[in-house]
Amino acid sequence: MRPTRRAVLLAAALLATTAPPARAGAPDPYDTLRLRWLDIALGTGYDPTAEPYASRLARTGALARAFRAAMAPTPTSLWPGYPYDPPAGITQSYSRLWTMTQAHVQQGTGSTGDPDLLADVLRGLDHLSATVYNPSTTRYGNWWEWQIGSPRLLMDITAALYDHLGDARRQAACAAVDHFIPDTMLTDYSGTSTGANRVDLCRSVALRGILGRVDAKIALARDALSPVFPYVTHGDGLYADGSFVQHTWVAYSGTYGQVMLDGLGRLFTLLTNSRWEVTDPDRQIVLDAVEHAYAPLIHDGLVMDSVNGRAISRGYLKSDDLHVMRGDHFHGQNLIAAIALLAGGASAAESARWSSYVKGWIERGTVAPILTAPQFEVADLARLHAVADSPVPAAPEPVGHRLFPAMDRAVHRRPAFTANISMCSDRITYYECGNGENPRGWHTGAGMLSWWAAGRPADQYTDWYWPTVDFYRLPGTTVSTLRLPDRAGGEWGAPKPDVRWVGGTTDGEYAAVGQHLEGLGSTLRARKSWFCLADAVICLGAGIGCADGVPVETVVDNRNLGEGGTQEFARGRHWAHLEGHGGWVVPHGDLRTLREDRTGAWSDINTTSTDERATRRWQTLWLDHGTDPEDASYLYLLMPGASRRAVAARAADRHWLTLLANDATRQAVHVRSLGVTAANFWQPGTAGPLTSSAPASVLLRRHGRTATLCVSQPTRTGEPLEIIWHHPVRGVIRADDSVRVLSTGRRATLRITPGVSCATHRCELTLG
Repeated sequence: MRPTRRAVLLAAALLATTAPPARAGAPDPYDTLRLRWLDIALGTGYDPTAEPYASRLARTGALARAFRAAMAPTPTSLWPGYPYDPPAGITQSYSRLWTMTQAHVQQGTGSTGDPDLLADVLRGLDHLSATVYNPSTTRYGNWWEWQIGSPRLLMDITAALYDHLGDARRQAACAAVDHFIPDTMLTDYSGTSTGANRVDLCRSVALRGILGRVDAKIALARDALSPVFPYVTHGDGLYADGSFVQHTWVAYSGTYGQVMLDGLGRLFTLLTNSRWEVTDPDRQIVLDAVEHAYAPLIHDGLVMDSVNGRAISRGYLKSDDLHVMRGDHFHGQNLIAAIALLAGGASAAESARWSSYVKGWIERGTVAPILTAPQFEVADLARLHAVADSPVPAAPEPVGHRLFPAMDRAVHRRPAFTANISMCSDRITYYECGNGENPRGWHTGAGMLSWWAAGRPADQYTDWYWPTVDFYRLPGTTVSTLRLPDRAGGEWGAPKPDVRWVGGTTDGEYAAVGQHLEGLGSTLRARKSWFCLADAVICLGAGIGCADGVPVETVVDNRNLGEGGTQEFARGRHWAHLEGHGGWVVPHGDLRTLREDRTGAWSDINTTSTDERATRRWQTLWLDHGTDPEDASYLYLLMPGASRRAVAARAADRHWLTLLANDATRQAVHVRSLGVTAANFWQPGTAGPLTSSAPASVLLRRHGRTATLCVSQPTRTGEPLEIIWHHPVRGVIRADDSVRVLSTGRRATLRITPGVSCATHRCELTLG
């Protein structure tokens, strides 16, 4: 690969930042950072004549020439069809100017160094500055366009064309950013200046400081990042358990979380080894989050839709000549690229580990190959190809269980499958809609259970899933079939159930997870539990009641078979199996099934998406609890990736599972072959050998002559509780500081001081 002349110059500038303090004739620190930013934004170290770069650069050039030809300034727009009102037209105009700028400064675009193209970029900048984006304008409409979308692009353009702009244009650009992002936006951590939004604001202000050569602005942007770093206990931000919340009530690791990680990656890398380097020790929390908060939610190149908020409805993006499916793989690829970028501001050890993860995701991401992902420009592609071509080994998918109590999510990983549970509470919304997006996501937090079988393409929720699925039959949910209006409950995460008991406990391998469910716009109530084990998820429901005058259903599953899918569906006594997917064991109740074709368009669930329609075939399994049930219940096993023979054998084995309890006060199971007893206590009570003095989630595992007891308090009252295990216990091996063993002998009595975070409290015992 031949480095470009620009790459050599940028490499020299980067080396200069690691040199001793500047002497006479040393590189200017502002110019050094500006060149480093261009390295981050435009890429370096790639061959512009090689693929996939050559075609991307050629596309950029073709777009730029088309934009230039169509530019037609008027007092209220720069391009026809992109008026300043709504203000999205301003951001879209700057986006087109940025494309034209890239075509001018990058090699291989067919317009590199074109003076006429440059003249039209300058003409466009002057027009926007004179007519709308200047200190005399009072912002209107969506704040994001004025304070994040437009200034981010304006600063990128100014950095790339710095030497061509002259003082007047540079000063005008800086004055506009000062006006629309006043210093007070970064001194008060509240409102729209939190989490991912705060990072975006700091990005524009830091560049404004570099381009305007104002030390105080760079320092302000750096210091304003600090409130983003610490763990939060409520509202927006990153939680100690790895949860990420935005818009106060929404689980958002995959989209807003990605934006935050990407922005921090750019700023950490930009400022490293400079006098404005981010030195706040809490920055390590962000670096740790790669493995603690983000990696557990990525599977074979996708990020799970339960943490993508209203973005699940966005579907196809058509922008000029770009046609991209914005599904779980799109968001996953963006998150993976952000991790690769953040490595530039991390330690060598962290960078090596992350590269191993990234390489594994690249190799397994066969549904939508990331190394040719159409949404990426050459900079991200170059970083990802560098990892793919490196000698670092590819990390496999991990095995284990991760609970994210602060955002009501759980991820269960086994060699044969990965599963994800999505819940809601008085802390986390049923769903988010807004800006014409996701108006029918009503039940996505009603215990939706998503899963992927190992060795099968991870396209289940990618292939036109959301526009064609029956939103009243999402897998794993218990719902009233009462018809709901679009945007039921309100926008921006407003609808939340008045329940506290949502969460669970885990030893890192197995888990007990539970949800007290109240229906959205409905009288539905239920208690749901999932016991996540070696090759199955045991699903229990109890206390199911409703007075809506309509049937209530528990959706055992709803699998997308693709276009005209012909996978064989087989049934036996108490079991069902779907070829290439897995199976279900239903010991009790009448399992109903339906295979149907469903047609939909992304525009049905998102006003900004295309009207293109598609049909997908669905295999639905459900249990009908009847109209207005009282105290209904269910039990079934999900066996992802299992063979038909294994499912039939499990259904015939009456000794594998012992149901200890399944009612509105407690749900509990025992699996002797695994040494597992697990219980969710909705009220104080006893289930099998376990007694709890208060609502709790309990997981007990025996290993020969020892046992591990894990306990959490999903109600988060913080009040102490006692757990009794009615079994001979000789002594204590170790226990968390929050666990006090009151007695051993014929039985063990533990007192737990739980705090208010639904954390797991652990104790290891020797058996008598």
